[in-house]
This record gives sequence, C-alpha cells and structure tokens, in this order.
Amino acid sequence: MQRRTLAQAAAIGTATLATPALSQGRIEWRMVTIWPRNLPGPGVAAQRVADRIGALSGGRLTVRLFSAGEVVPAPGAFDAVAAGTADLYHGVPAFWISKSPGIGFFGSFPFGLTAQERQGWMMHAGGQAMYDEIYARFGIKPFICGDSGPQWLGWFRREIRGIEDFRGLRFRTTGLGAEMFRRAGASVVNLPAGEIFSALQSGTIDAAEFLGPFSDAPLGLHQVAKNYYFPGVQEPSSAEEIGINMARWNALPDDLKAIVSAVAASMHDFTTTEYDVRHPVALQELVTRHQVVVREAPRDLLIALGNTAGEMLAELRNHNDALVKRIADSYATFRNRSAGYYAQTYAANFNSRTLPIRWG
Repeated sequence: MQRRTLAQAAAIGTATLATPALSQGRIEWRMVTIWPRNLPGPGVAAQRVADRIGALSGGRLTVRLFSAGEVVPAPGAFDAVAAGTADLYHGVPAFWISKSPGIGFFGSFPFGLTAQERQGWMMHAGGQAMYDEIYARFGIKPFICGDSGPQWLGWFRREIRGIEDFRGLRFRTTGLGAEMFRRAGASVVNLPAGEIFSALQSGTIDAAEFLGPFSDAPLGLHQVAKNYYFPGVQEPSSAEEIGINMARWNALPDDLKAIVSAVAASMHDFTTTEYDVRHPVALQELVTRHQVVVREAPRDLLIALGNTAGEMLAELRNHNDALVKRIADSYATFRNRSAGYYAQTYAANFNSRTLPIRWG
C-alpha cells in the first residue's frame, strides 16, 4: 500500500513539478515539505530557507514552496526528490529511516547527541562525509538546516505511572525513537503532523509526540490530551534538513552551491536558537491558559527505554551494511567521549541554576 501511495505521489509530482524553470540564466526550484504550510517552527523555517536562497543569490536561484499534500503527500517528499519530480524537500531524517537506519543518526538517536553535539560530530569528526555518502545512494545532496532541540516525550490522554502503563499504548511517533518505543511495548503509529490532532481526538491513538511546545501548541494537541511528559529521550535533538536532487545540485555553478550551503548553515543557527527561545514561552502559555499538566516520565520507564536504545545501538554497530556500521561506530564514539565533559560543564552549570541562590 505504501509503495502504491508513493508511486501515485510521484505521478502527481511529475505533472506538477517538472524540470526546474529557467529564464535568462535564472533557475526556479520546487521545494516540497512534510509540514502544513506556515506551521510555527518547521513550516515557517522551510519558507525562510526558500526565501533566503532567493535573497542571497540575487534572484538567480529562487525556490517555490509546496507544503505537505499540495502536490506530494508528506511521506512521498524524499522519493519525489530522488526521482527528480521535485528539486528539493524540507523535512527531517526521522521520516526516511525505512531507506536505511543509518539515516536516523543525522536527525537524532535515542539517548544520543544534542543538537550542538551532533553539529560538532558532523563538522569536526567526519559525520558530514558519511551524511553525504548515505544520501548519495538515493541521488540526494543533504544539508542540516535547523534543529528543534530536545523533544518532549509527548502528550498522553491519561497519566503514566510506570512502564506497565506504557505498554500497549497506541503512540504516534517517528524515527529510531519509534523503534525504541515499539520494543518497549507501545503500539507505534507514524502520522504526518496534520493528522495527529484528529487521531488523538478520535481515540485512534492514546498519545503522541511531535516536537516541543512551540510547534505542538498550534496543532491543538493540548485540547485532547492534558498530560505533557518530559524528557523526550527518543530525540535529544531533532534536525531539520533540506535534500536536493543530485542532478540539480551538480548542475549549479559553484557560487550558487556556496550560497545554498551558507543558507543551510545560517538557518541552522537561526532556527535552533529560535526554538530555544520560543519553547519556554509556549510552555508557560500551555500551563497557565490551557491547564496542561507537565509531568516527568517515571524512572522505571526511562531506564527501560534507555536499555532498549542501547540494544538498538549495539545491533547497528554490528549491521551488515558497512556504512551503517561505520556511522553507528562514529556516532557512539563521539557521544561517549563528549558525555563526561558535558556533564561537568553544560549540565553542571544548568544544575547550578537550581541552587537556592539570589541571582538577578
């Protein structure tokens, strides 16, 4: 069924998203996204990427955005770009792990790297080269262009007191975190953002996670599930990316390639820091105006999830695909090396803020 859906999406896309428009040396690319149009956070970020490419290129390369479902359903964005029926997409690696589990590491891994750590791994420890290598298998050139920061565990219709309450839950989630939850006993459902509310409202699902307060609030999930759990150990970070059809990328002159690369890097900083600023404001609003109850996940559930994530990592470090194994080994080595230092620096300084001191 999924293959038929994607094939239909590609057929629709072929009719609507033909080869790039060319006019007097100017190029127009068509971007498909997995987001509702102008969804606060990722939907807006996608439009900013498009606008910034046009502005910095002086209009030589413009990007026209199509939101999820306008011409390609959200799950079909990757295949549309790989096939050349769209020029690029804006999405998240978590949506494409069916292509290869190695892709998931570049978005997030349960109990893994934060956004800052992941960028360090990619920029200074070989991650970017492996990112390029695995996407090249599908004819796509990828760029990280943002991160929504640590996720929340999600919205739950009823209180979760321990691992037993978690087992059997029908839970909307994505990525490698979804596999962790499945192994821990949840019944995992993968839905696009625009379908989560109706599924939660109708009782088709019992719980859902999407991003964090800033992007969750506009979806209205708090209207039907008041229990908001942290920490989102399934995604300590959640990268947003653009993926460009390789033929389109190779056809660009070097200066336009440099502009696209610079836009992605600058948008990563802008988008990631925006989430960090907007999330706490949105959370306060959810609590004070909408009576959302913030709850910490039970310790036994977190331990069970962590052990499950460890099992998954061990399997990927022994994967029969040499590239997946190499990615997993590199990621784990970097994470283990940085963990102690981050505990003594960033985590320790954050924890010091909770001391009974007079400041500000």
